[in-house]
Amino acid sequence: MKLLVDISDNKVAGFLELIKNYSYVKARPVSAPDAELFEEINEIKKAFKNVDKIKKGKLKGRPAEELLNDL
Repeated sequence: MKLLVDISDNKVAGFLELIKNYSYVKARPVSAPDAELFEEINEIKKAFKNVDKIKKGKLKGRPAEELLNDL
């Protein structure tokens, strides 16, 4: 399993020391651009899931014209 954890810069050293004590955990830092990319991908996944829910009638959609008028 992979897990993305957001930790304050001033606390990361202590957290890494803590998890290094577990032989079954491998940790490596992720650059800021890569972290942003992960966030964007997760938002896109969520949007696709919402489209599926709209098609199944579990979530109410909104006309594109209404969306554009709000902008």
